[in-house]
Amino acid sequence: MSFRLWLRDRRLPAATLVIALAAGVSQLLLWWLGPTARTNDFVGPPRSGYTLTNAKVIEYNLDGEPSFRLQAPHLERREGDDSLYLNSPTFQLPAKQAGVPDWQGESLYGWVNKGGSLLKLQGPVFMHRPAFGTTPAADMHTSDVTAWPKENRLETAAPAQIVQGASTISGVGMRANLNNKHLELLDDVHSTFMPAKPRR
Repeated sequence: MSFRLWLRDRRLPAATLVIALAAGVSQLLLWWLGPTARTNDFVGPPRSGYTLTNAKVIEYNLDGEPSFRLQAPHLERREGDDSLYLNSPTFQLPAKQAGVPDWQGESLYGWVNKGGSLLKLQGPVFMHRPAFGTTPAADMHTSDVTAWPKENRLETAAPAQIVQGASTISGVGMRANLNNKHLELLDDVHSTFMPAKPRR
């Protein structure tokens, strides 16, 4: 019996064998040449959304010290989003210097990203630092502030006014680093400084 007759009598099994071999080779090529499967580092069930009333949040830095504190009468975490949405938040940014009081602040709305490294303060923003030593109290009025609490930095493109004692400075756009007391107003800057009292 010739190979041709043998193959004709066994067409279906031969075709099945060829298709199975082709599928196996294709799968091997896919495993070898295809992209690696994405790893999912999340363990456990997905987190659901929740709402808290009279919430208090404390964010710590790498040294285990508070980088900022935040309170809100209404805090919401939406399902599928690890960021926090806040109504009427109040907050404290530590001065990180001995004898210097924390900045206290409040805004209309707030948003904190998943890692706690970015804070958006929306609507009017007011900040206050009490007097200490010979340094008078300071007030800051502005709006729509972006802050990096772990770095004690903040900025805004909105008008800003800072009042410290009898001195006032205002401008449009502001950058501030509360660690080194650096303040930069970007445009339309006006200032009023009261003269120092003469020594007797």
